[in-house]
Amino acid sequence: MKVKKAILPILCTAAVCAYPVYTLAAPLIPMDYCPDNVIDCFDVIEVRKQGTSKDEMQSVQDYVLGRSKKSSTDKGSSTDNPYVPDEVPIDESCILEPKGTVHTGEGTFYGGGYTGGHAMLDPVSHDYWIVAMNHSDYNEAQLAGAYLEVTGELGTIHMLVTDELPEGKKGDLDLFTDAFPLIAPVEKGRVPVSWKIIPLDSAEDAPVSYKYKTGTTEFWCGVQVRNHRYPITKLEYLDENGEFVEIPRRPYNYFESRDMGKGPFTFRITDIYGQVIIDKDIPLSYDDEEIIEGHVQFPE
Repeated sequence: MKVKKAILPILCTAAVCAYPVYTLAAPLIPMDYCPDNVIDCFDVIEVRKQGTSKDEMQSVQDYVLGRSKKSSTDKGSSTDNPYVPDEVPIDESCILEPKGTVHTGEGTFYGGGYTGGHAMLDPVSHDYWIVAMNHSDYNEAQLAGAYLEVTGELGTIHMLVTDELPEGKKGDLDLFTDAFPLIAPVEKGRVPVSWKIIPLDSAEDAPVSYKYKTGTTEFWCGVQVRNHRYPITKLEYLDENGEFVEIPRRPYNYFESRDMGKGPFTFRITDIYGQVIIDKDIPLSYDDEEIIEGHVQFPE
């Protein structure tokens, strides 16, 4: 389980610039380098200023981000995950890019995204850093819910795509306010960044899940796929004739249809790497707050 982050809001650029440079003496509280009795993003900034060891800098950043180190024996693999099918077909027509593709652009910051983001992933856990993605890469919600490794001049963090940046150029990201100082000096405001899609950590030992949209009935259905290891390109349902039918996707990250019926459903889901999984016996729900757990997950 991830450790919830304790983060101080950034009041202004001057507040960050005014932090004094401390000596290399170890803090009275481990990792509290400011010191202010709170371990947060400012301690990550300060530990970098002090020129401490790479391991110590990584330890502070991992603590703030709620990441725990796993040994090679703990990490496991896709074959250890009971939700990953033994065989996963590849639909080459759905491949967006090779795994590990690195994108570049500019990074800015803003205060939204945990609620009301265009990807409609509410409620978003504050255990995650969040980010808005430019319109081109967001691509009508194709990268909604993507998990990114974002790198700037000061470091690398992991971020969840929950919103869209309509005015951004291809490659641009708008980071949550408290996350920005972990990758670049706040006073710069706009900085070069690189990013790539990585496996969603919560999908490592759990299946995909589903959420139905307000107003869903057997006559009209809006359904959203969640907790997918990689972003989703296509969602299909098995109709009464035994044929898979693609469900149109909306820019607000719901797949909507008037023809699905009352369920239960068999869904075929394809990710951006062309990996295909089939999830059976998914019930219809009229409760727009219910998260329904599926039975399968994409391989890593």
